[in-house]
Amino acid sequence: NIFMLEKKKTELYQELGLQARDLRFQHLMSIATRNNRIIMRMEFLKAVITPEFLLILDYRNLNMEHWLFHELASQLAGEGQLVTYSLPFEFRAIEAILQYRISKLQGRLNTLQPQILETLEALVDPKLLSVDRSKLHILLQNGKSLSELETDLKVFKETILEILDEEELIEELCLSKWTDPQVFEESTSGIDHAEEMELLLENYYRQAEDLANEARELRVLIDDSESIIFINLDSHRNVMMRLNLQLTMGTFSLSLFGLIGVAFGMNLESSLEEDPRIFWLVTGIMFLGSGLIWRRLLSFLGRHLEPPLPPHVPAVLKKSQPATARAEIKNNLKAEALGLSRSTLTNQ
Repeated sequence: NIFMLEKKKTELYQELGLQARDLRFQHLMSIATRNNRIIMRMEFLKAVITPEFLLILDYRNLNMEHWLFHELASQLAGEGQLVTYSLPFEFRAIEAILQYRISKLQGRLNTLQPQILETLEALVDPKLLSVDRSKLHILLQNGKSLSELETDLKVFKETILEILDEEELIEELCLSKWTDPQVFEESTSGIDHAEEMELLLENYYRQAEDLANEARELRVLIDDSESIIFINLDSHRNVMMRLNLQLTMGTFSLSLFGLIGVAFGMNLESSLEEDPRIFWLVTGIMFLGSGLIWRRLLSFLGRHLEPPLPPHVPAVLKKSQPATARAEIKNNLKAEALGLSRSTLTNQ
């Protein structure tokens, strides 16, 4: 039976036998027991579990109506896929809340993963000379969301791991074992509720670990893609710098041999200006000399910009030589041993 009720905080504390600090609305994750009550905080989801009922505190701001009225009832009744056989009520309540939390984290990851992959596919393209700023903005937002998801998964795992490391905490979570004598007899006869609770928590710890691994792979993919983007930008930047340097060298070559034209352009009389062939001769020398100097500078630039060849590693040869030497020594020793044995037989 699922229903809603409103009570004052003081009345609720008295009925549950808890203190005001136990039900304080803190946006963190914790699983604790107090006065035979299990208090679960899953950030915005806060619940109190007893052997008889599950109390969800102030769910109206969390958009949980579909889960409460369509999924939770079957899970608590033991009719859903989460429960395979009959267990006390607190097991089904804890599993329902953990499953709800894991499904929310899984949904966030399923939403982020295609967006991140699509954005990275659009950014990591060697044909693009520039990076789309809108795509970078989307990637930045998705990266922040992924960081928040990783933090939530880490907190979820740490909370469950703290309980798994303490056997007393696991025992305290089995409420019906200490309140109902029949349940205690069943547990002593064959079903250990502490082991069942440990298996339940380990199951969701593994699921959170799988989600954390997927989120970590996405983070590594983002980092690798950023490195590729930076490499592509550096490559295009180097091309532009090389082109700028070549143009600068060409301008220098023309300016250097342009001094000849400057010298002839001075208002000084000489016998060379009377010959009509001198103009074409000087112009040809200027262009030829500029081209030769430009090519010389390009070859000098190419020699200094090419990556050096990897050095030879003679250590492999040095290591192989002692091996062959040892093989020859072994063969010689074998031959000597055979010779000694033959000589001994002959002497006998």
